[in-house]
Amino acid sequence: MESILTLSDAKARLSEIVKKAIDGEEFIITRMGEPAVRISRYEPRRSVPKLGDLAGQIRIADNFEDWPPDLEQVLGIADSE
Repeated sequence: MESILTLSDAKARLSEIVKKAIDGEEFIITRMGEPAVRISRYEPRRSVPKLGDLAGQIRIADNFEDWPPDLEQVLGIADSE
């Protein structure tokens, strides 16, 4: 559940807000009557896969780039003999 607080209320209760946010509560802080900031528990980002992460775990077939002969004909990429 979100609680809505004014900026001045949030300043006065910051320690309390942080403790509650750690426990999962979310807060919207308003500034001049408009929502300005959301305070919520920090969730670390999942790691983004990097190039090479799967090295040694996958294998590309030697004939990966070979097309079946009938498909080569349909696509017009067959070697002309």
